[in-house]
Amino acid sequence: MKDACRISAEALRVAGEAVRPGISTYEIDETVRRYIEKQGASPSFLGYGGFPASACISVNNVVIHGIPKKTTILRDGDIVSVDVGAYYKGFHGDNAFTFPCGSVSESAKRLLYATRESLYEGIKQAQVLNRIGDIGSAVQEYVEARSYSVVRNYVGHGVGTKLHEDPSVPNYGTRGRGVKLLPGMTIAIEPMVNEGTHYTRVLGDSWTVVTADGKLSAHFEHTVAVTHDGPKILTVCD
Repeated sequence: MKDACRISAEALRVAGEAVRPGISTYEIDETVRRYIEKQGASPSFLGYGGFPASACISVNNVVIHGIPKKTTILRDGDIVSVDVGAYYKGFHGDNAFTFPCGSVSESAKRLLYATRESLYEGIKQAQVLNRIGDIGSAVQEYVEARSYSVVRNYVGHGVGTKLHEDPSVPNYGTRGRGVKLLPGMTIAIEPMVNEGTHYTRVLGDSWTVVTADGKLSAHFEHTVAVTHDGPKILTVCD
């Protein structure tokens, strides 16, 4: 898990370095694929459920599952969510980050900051004998206190020998409720936070999820291990 997550984190870093005005999301995806394969791993997302790329790249009002395309060219001021995983020696890593492209607006900066911080508020609750609801509640409280909304119909998840495992890890919930966290569990915590309503819709490609009101959305994710010494973030670079 540590190796798979390290490769995933490094692939995400490489993707972020490629984000700039004028580049296509297809080119970023190719960079991610080449990097993962160079490490002797394989992209977790490529072909998963029929997904046609190695990374989900979601721009502005796209919440998740954006399909990289040669025709999607980044512009100054865009916010660009990259979600990527690597499969290595039987295990998956999974992580996401929303990158600013060039100079972004102050409102976009605030959304990115709040979403990233909400992820760490959730991670703090990934303690032995806490419950899944403690994570979701921490994320929700942080986000809604800043007048944003958390996406309800897409959630985090267990991750290990399969990319998506039990338990589901919602970004909302009630403290003290849900599955109990035990040492050795590895989960992907991934707040998806919208500027406006939490409602979303899926485009005609059956993959791309966008905000229902067209406002911005941000997405951050880490794979985290629950240990007796507290939560350990696995998706980190050396």
